[in-house]
Amino acid sequence: MTMTDPLDLLFRAPRVITAAGEVARCVGVRDGRIVVIEPFGAQLDAEVVVELGDDEVLIPGLVDTHVHVNEPGRTEWEGFASATRAAAAGGVTTIVDMPLNSIPPTVDAAALDVKRRVASDQAYVDVGFWGGAVPGNVPDLRALHDAGVFGFKCFLLHSGVDEFPPLDPAELELALKEIASFGAMMIVHAEDAHAIDRATSPGGENYSDFLDSRPRGAENLAIAEVIELARWTGCRVHILHLSSSDALPMIASARKDGVKLTVETCPHYLSFVSEEIPSGATQFKCCPPIREAGNRELLWRGLADGVIDCVVTDHSPCTVDLKRFDIGDFGVAWGGIASLQVSLSAVWSEAKRRGHSLNDVVRWMAENPAEQVGLNTKGHIALGYAADFAVFAPEEAFVVDVAELQHKNPVSAYDRRALAGVVRSTWLAGKRIDLDEAPRGRLLRRGLA
Repeated sequence: MTMTDPLDLLFRAPRVITAAGEVARCVGVRDGRIVVIEPFGAQLDAEVVVELGDDEVLIPGLVDTHVHVNEPGRTEWEGFASATRAAAAGGVTTIVDMPLNSIPPTVDAAALDVKRRVASDQAYVDVGFWGGAVPGNVPDLRALHDAGVFGFKCFLLHSGVDEFPPLDPAELELALKEIASFGAMMIVHAEDAHAIDRATSPGGENYSDFLDSRPRGAENLAIAEVIELARWTGCRVHILHLSSSDALPMIASARKDGVKLTVETCPHYLSFVSEEIPSGATQFKCCPPIREAGNRELLWRGLADGVIDCVVTDHSPCTVDLKRFDIGDFGVAWGGIASLQVSLSAVWSEAKRRGHSLNDVVRWMAENPAEQVGLNTKGHIALGYAADFAVFAPEEAFVVDVAELQHKNPVSAYDRRALAGVVRSTWLAGKRIDLDEAPRGRLLRRGLA
């Protein structure tokens, strides 16, 4: 590359997160791909040159594989425009949308087509899609796979919406066998329905009562069942939003036995603790629930030890009225936490308190999620990879103001929380995302991203 053959974009950055760690580099982009990585003082030119300050770090755009966009059907909760605007504002350049809460749910190829048509001109970041596994749709799974979904989600108990029913053990085994036959992945909301049916009532404003209604044992039992079915069927499985640290030893043991198993947790399980949730504060309700301080620290240990692979949001917003702030009843409020825009800052704030590096956070929130879903050109700053970046100021602090967040409804458990790390800009395919301009995100298909 010479001065007469310029790049489209060049970052001169004293701090870049790469496989070699945090280093000073010049990163050059052409046609949406990283084509040059040279020492910081390299003599390079580009149509657009961005000089980063000493307080800024160039990181790969985050990949969030657990987002509930809810469109079409429940667009008063969230939508592709608002969700992807929030993602872009938070340094997230790729999301994978969950198959439920939209109407229709993504349980056959026709529903996937509907969702793609709706999303096609609204996405500010790249968007992929999960399919759903529900009773009776085993014959539809291969067609969904061929249409490009990144895998299949199922529940083992009521999902919260009637149009996405759970699988019983026999149905789960059938679905796993089918999915294994074409090498796909099942992602599982792992809480046991019978254990929760036998637990205490979740009603009232006391968070401790709600916590008792979703016991660790319900997670542990469901995860054990999923592990054994994965062992028998050979299907690749992924445990969603791990909350119970009790399950970490059996997960580690199953992996040693060769079970194809990955696990995620979420920023809220790593940030909040049940002992500090006020009465009636239903913005903290999610399922499985936020647990005790000791449990949180064991989840952090699971991340450090590599038992937990990635951190993704489970961004699940709803309207203000569904949170039932009028009565503060955890039993009737919608369960879900909106965090897409603040996830990087939330995780970084807690990670650095525990001695983790920004490299660790990038591994958990970009590299590993991209690898999990087969996005082999995302999640790294490396030659040939997509030119998806965030410019992050890790030492700058701010206080979350829910009114300034981009997702559709002004509800978030992070409101008024002081966080470290500010996303100063986000770049998709080599161009800065400007929320005042038309969206440029692509719709992704498995194997073609």
